[in-house]
Amino acid sequence: MSGFRDSRLAALKAKIAALEAGGRADSESLPFGAGTIDACLPGGGLPLGQWHELLGTGMETELGACPAAFAALAAAPLARRGQAVWILRRDDLFAPGLVGLGFPAERLIQVCARDEDEALAVAEDALSTPGVAAVFAEVEGVDLTAGRRLQLACEKHGATGFMIRRRPYGGAARKETAGSAAATRWKITPAPSDPGPGEFGLGPPRWRVELERCRGGRTGAWLMEAEAAYTWEAENGPHPLRLVAELGDRQLAPAQRLAS
Repeated sequence: MSGFRDSRLAALKAKIAALEAGGRADSESLPFGAGTIDACLPGGGLPLGQWHELLGTGMETELGACPAAFAALAAAPLARRGQAVWILRRDDLFAPGLVGLGFPAERLIQVCARDEDEALAVAEDALSTPGVAAVFAEVEGVDLTAGRRLQLACEKHGATGFMIRRRPYGGAARKETAGSAAATRWKITPAPSDPGPGEFGLGPPRWRVELERCRGGRTGAWLMEAEAAYTWEAENGPHPLRLVAELGDRQLAPAQRLAS
């Protein structure tokens, strides 16, 4: 009797894992290569075949530079497997800058959408297209209905989506909708760079990265940098993002008075 109960329990756990993986029990993941980050993500890495939400704060809600750079770096190894489609509403994506971050721009297809609805529709079509590995869409928001449609499109051929929250022409923010079909939600903000000991000028670009929501995983916050930015050659190699160790408390011990 206990064996039957154990097998039923194992089957139920497998079903739950498949649902958390977007309905695909064999869902693949893309590790960052940093244990503290990968341990927070289901499957030990960024879930593939699903879509992810990225946003910034302050001026980044209009510019979208930090979330876009992070998305490109996170998806650079994935983009080498197939075509990458980037959907914009404002034609200001600088492809040479992506090359400097290690993104294979020769695989990039840019689409300029007329409005929010068209951007989401193009994203859905691109995710459903064979040979497309990653889709980036700059949108103001994704409601629950649109999010479910995007997820179904991801599952057709295993493409991965990156919805970059951006209001390209400013204005008031749209009202947030309750709930989300995104596998993860990330908030990306800029951080001061460090040129390293004995070096001058600017160091590699850095970001404060917060994993605000993760279906089937845990949240967390880290300091990350593009280790080989603008010296990177887009070839097979380690992940272009790396974790930066936080500084410890290095206060000096109180001085002791010498005996006279």
